[in-house]
Amino acid sequence: TKPRSLPPPLADAAGPAGRPGLALCAGCGGRIQDPFLLRVSPDLEWHVACLKCAECGQPLDETCTCFLRDGKAYCKRDYGRLFGIKCAQCRAAFSSSDLVMRARDHVYHLECFRCAACGRQLLPGDQFCLRERDLLCRADHGPPP
Repeated sequence: TKPRSLPPPLADAAGPAGRPGLALCAGCGGRIQDPFLLRVSPDLEWHVACLKCAECGQPLDETCTCFLRDGKAYCKRDYGRLFGIKCAQCRAAFSSSDLVMRARDHVYHLECFRCAACGRQLLPGDQFCLRERDLLCRADHGPPP
């Protein structure tokens, strides 16, 4: 999201379907007449001062990553916290460096992939049973029928 220069005004002539030739800010709804704007997607543009995280209000500019959801902009931290996949055990979000384990449609931090009864960490290749979000090792669940 880098600022870009606007083309010269179109003498304020109405564009197609009677709309003004200048962009409308997705943040404040006002016309963007500034020399720079931030275009986050092809159809969403902001005044430089209006592009802020919808959750925490942090200004979003060319120095930070911006994420969109339902027409609202979010900083990376809040987007991950609100909409990211969370560990089925501890409910915390994942970072890009986390190692994960999967069981059906559940995802776990490696350190959270443990038997709910005895606390033993389950390793790749271990047999386990999944009840809701709880994992049970073979010893605590018993052999399959």
